[in-house]
Amino acid sequence: MERSLFGTNGVRGIANEELTAELALDLGRTIASLREGIIAVGMDARISSPMLKSAVLAGIMSAGGDAVDVGVAPTPSLQYYVKSTDAKAGVIVTASHNPREYNGIKFVSGDGTEFSREEDAEAERVLLSKKFRRAAWNEVGSVFSDDANRIYVAGILNRVNTDIIAEREYRVVIDCGNGAASFTSPEIARRLNCRTYTINCYPDGRFPARASEPVEENVSELKDVVKAVKADLGVAHDGDADRATFVDEKGNFVSEDVMLALMAKYYVEMHNGGVVVTPVSTSRCVEDAVREAGGEVIYTAVGSPVVAKVMKEKNAVFGGEGNGGLIFPEHLLARDGGMSLAKVLELMAEENKPLSELVKDIPHYVTLKTKVECRDKKRLLEGLRAEFEDANFTDGARIDFEDGWLLIRPSGTEPIARIFAEAKDEKKAKELLEAGIEKVKKILTD
Repeated sequence: MERSLFGTNGVRGIANEELTAELALDLGRTIASLREGIIAVGMDARISSPMLKSAVLAGIMSAGGDAVDVGVAPTPSLQYYVKSTDAKAGVIVTASHNPREYNGIKFVSGDGTEFSREEDAEAERVLLSKKFRRAAWNEVGSVFSDDANRIYVAGILNRVNTDIIAEREYRVVIDCGNGAASFTSPEIARRLNCRTYTINCYPDGRFPARASEPVEENVSELKDVVKAVKADLGVAHDGDADRATFVDEKGNFVSEDVMLALMAKYYVEMHNGGVVVTPVSTSRCVEDAVREAGGEVIYTAVGSPVVAKVMKEKNAVFGGEGNGGLIFPEHLLARDGGMSLAKVLELMAEENKPLSELVKDIPHYVTLKTKVECRDKKRLLEGLRAEFEDANFTDGARIDFEDGWLLIRPSGTEPIARIFAEAKDEKKAKELLEAGIEKVKKILTD
């Protein structure tokens, strides 16, 4: 095998072509061979998810493991269930925001965090060697069902100021994108005494209403409905609801980096300081907001499992990625779209300000991205190290300037290098991006 089966989000591929029932069966055998005890298994709403989940369950039982089937559940719901019960590990069948023909299988550790890269590597060794446990006929495992979503919603409500939110009687529009959040986010809002309007909040693995990723170009309906019903807030989720993006009361989409900065600032102020963890690709607006509040930012390699791991090591007060994936460590060391909704409502209620007012104080930056061909990643990184000794080489090379920054990051799976440039205005950001492109080409051709 030329490349790893396990990427930053477990195993993914086109369902029944790349990610087959046979592979899912072996992945079930793998997790049961690695972890003794009850294993919780959940899935998103994709058409292929019941097939793959059934195969995973069969694999677990074949290896002598007992499983709990939680049915359709957001990824953070499955993770919270594992953390909060006797389950020793978890498996979630999901491809998150990927197109509808894709699916994925991701492993969860006993503390509710995603498998680390080291744990994924160990799982891949077992999978490829096919050295699975095989139970005797009378020692085959069993499976039972439970309601992870009920436990998850209760856990969120225990971590927010429900009284002050309920007093405000907010009007909230929720776009679940036909995904797993359909079973949780509307319930969270209703339990917080919100007048709740739902769009696309019924599971449908064809994603008929919009593409699953909740980026601005995909949530025009949400923006329109927020304005039409004069709502206080709009929220959109991806297929497995580990992410949330927001629309303010004026119907304006609030960028994911700005929301990360806003919530990071809120948590640092709440704790009178503290560490915030985020990848090197994150906008500088986060660092500006955190420093102003008296906190410190630590940058990591790209990938939420890495962010969560460093958060645990540094006892961070908050963390997340600039894609709508926010991590609330007091609840769960994983991205959580449902908790994001509840905590944004809490911030609005405690400050008694609309979202548009709250984000006004977050610094504005222009971020541009592109990619260029790169068939010699080692040569590129060596060239960057020689030229930019003071750069941050956590994941690629991030070069910070007084008025912006540049990140050159070779892909781990494709023969390309991704280039990010950010500055206070578009002209400077374009200049940095062009400089990055030229630098990559020069290093690779010299």
